[in-house]
Amino acid sequence: MKSSIRFWCVIGLAIILTGCSSMGVQPWERDLLSKQVMAINSFPVDQATDEHIYFSKEASSGGKSFAGGGCGCN
Repeated sequence: MKSSIRFWCVIGLAIILTGCSSMGVQPWERDLLSKQVMAINSFPVDQATDEHIYFSKEASSGGKSFAGGGCGCN
């Protein structure tokens, strides 16, 4: 009984370890990943607006190293 459990544990471990072995980007998949919407900052104007709102309202720390005071008048 114990050898059967060990066998299935080894098989399960082998399946888990080889499950991510082919997680690379194939050459024919690179065009999908290079699109603008896949970028970390796909909408820079929207991100800049959000950051401005954040550092304007974050009076305690000043936001992202800008001189903020909480009123948005910097």
